[in-house]
Amino acid sequence: MELRHIALADLSVSAANMRARGSKPDIANILPSVRARGVLVPLIVRHAQEEGEFEIVAGKRRYHAALVVAEESGEGEALPCAVIAAGDDAAALEASLIENIARLDPDEVTRWESFTRLVREGRSPEDIALTFGLTELQVKRTLALGNLLPRIRGLYRKGDIDVATVRHLTLAPRARQRDWLALLDDPDAYCPTGHQLKAWLFGGASIPLGAALFDIADYAGEIVSDLFGDERFFADAASFWTAQTAAIEARAENYREAGWREVVVLPTGEAFHGWEHERCPKRKGGKVFLVVGARGDVTVHEGYVSCKEARKREKGEASGTGEKPVRPEVNAPIQNYIDLHRHAAVRADLVGQPSVALRLMVAHALVGSSLWSVRIEEQRAHGDAIAESVAGCASEAVFDEKRRAVLALLGFDPETPTVRGGYDGEHGLAGLFVRLLQLPDPAVFDVAAVVMGETLESGSALIEVLGPLLGTDMAKVWRADDALLDLIRDRAVLGHVLAEVAGEAVANANEDATGKVKRTIVRDCLNGTNGRAKVEGWVPRWMAYPPSTYTQRGGVGSVARAATVAGLAAAPEPLPLRRAA
Repeated sequence: MELRHIALADLSVSAANMRARGSKPDIANILPSVRARGVLVPLIVRHAQEEGEFEIVAGKRRYHAALVVAEESGEGEALPCAVIAAGDDAAALEASLIENIARLDPDEVTRWESFTRLVREGRSPEDIALTFGLTELQVKRTLALGNLLPRIRGLYRKGDIDVATVRHLTLAPRARQRDWLALLDDPDAYCPTGHQLKAWLFGGASIPLGAALFDIADYAGEIVSDLFGDERFFADAASFWTAQTAAIEARAENYREAGWREVVVLPTGEAFHGWEHERCPKRKGGKVFLVVGARGDVTVHEGYVSCKEARKREKGEASGTGEKPVRPEVNAPIQNYIDLHRHAAVRADLVGQPSVALRLMVAHALVGSSLWSVRIEEQRAHGDAIAESVAGCASEAVFDEKRRAVLALLGFDPETPTVRGGYDGEHGLAGLFVRLLQLPDPAVFDVAAVVMGETLESGSALIEVLGPLLGTDMAKVWRADDALLDLIRDRAVLGHVLAEVAGEAVANANEDATGKVKRTIVRDCLNGTNGRAKVEGWVPRWMAYPPSTYTQRGGVGSVARAATVAGLAAAPEPLPLRRAA
């Protein structure tokens, strides 16, 4: 580890920082001391990809406090930093967690996000507990938040539901969690929480007809319905469980006959913890887990092994076998010779088959490989208001509709949040490539367009090239909202916006008015309220294609990026593509 001072301009927050996501951190309690004495405790950083730049692994709050002080004084002092080795995301994340837990306890959902990333990096719950001075039970309880629907985790993060409620919901299947959310959203319904929730989830509940794996026509027991006939239930739990147990065993036997190495039926009410298992296809010895809920519902998890077993396989340890290793037919140099020559022959043929190459490229973009690493644009927002504005805009609705169509086209899980990384077939990249070979060119183009959209970087110069090229018209897909108007606080800029929307006469008449009054007039004009004519299609200059500014001060990212590619856009003709000889 090296200690040194690094300029503010050379620092940025690392993705491995446990506080990397989310809004700007609360710095109220440290800002006075940073103003008075500067940053005294070194930030933990590592080398970034760009030469001379560094990523902040721990110390995001001190960094933001230093930015505020630099903006106030007009001078930015270099910050003391401890530079750690680059490349080990798990070690970097551990450093971030250790420091942040010691200084300011993060909410449990943030811990879950960080612990989950550590598990993916190969850390066990026991390792995590030892590192952070926690009990293994505390770590497992935090990891169990992964069993929750994202919305429930969000409610817990904001403090809208208590710990007892969350603990019980982690044991419930997702279908039951959705039922609970429906009660929460219904103002006229009683929504159980705490200990009452446990009884609602697991105790004394009727067994709905939809829980049955067996054919209802063959069921000899009594079935009852509510007064309206909307819901039907099994009247005799004992009869139901007799039939359901037989159906579960039959389902397990079907999986065994289909070639699955092992089928595990968990005891009734026992949850399947995804963080304790890893994906593993059938051909590599993956197992099937049948999870039986307290209300009779059965959830199937295909293709998993425990993390412990996965680690053994990575180390080459045969799980449960004592067979002596057999000497291979060819040694490593011969295998290398074979692989390189066959690879050279295949790619020589590939350059003459652009249609095949396109599908191969799309498959790599979808699932990656040891040579391909493609990341999704996370659309990080500086606050909940911006996040909600983007999530609810018309453009996102159009993209989401196309994304769902592509998920269906490829046969992916319709609940998968992104097409990129959504394939989980047993044959991996090769299996997806074969699937794409079966699709016509227009369908492959649709897949490529969605994956490119998911991985297109926000705030890049490429956006300034694509907007005019595609004929993007912000006025057709965007409407001004409070999320933007509340952020416009510069007096000069707000005056120009008022002039654009309400006219020069109104702007001049309200030149000395407060920002709140000006924003109210702008809203009235955009909404056609309080006697003002409704203004349609207004788009602030920064958001239009091409973008422009309201003042000569500069500092508008979209305008600066557009200027860097202006020459490209003005090119009369595209350069000819090089053709294969």
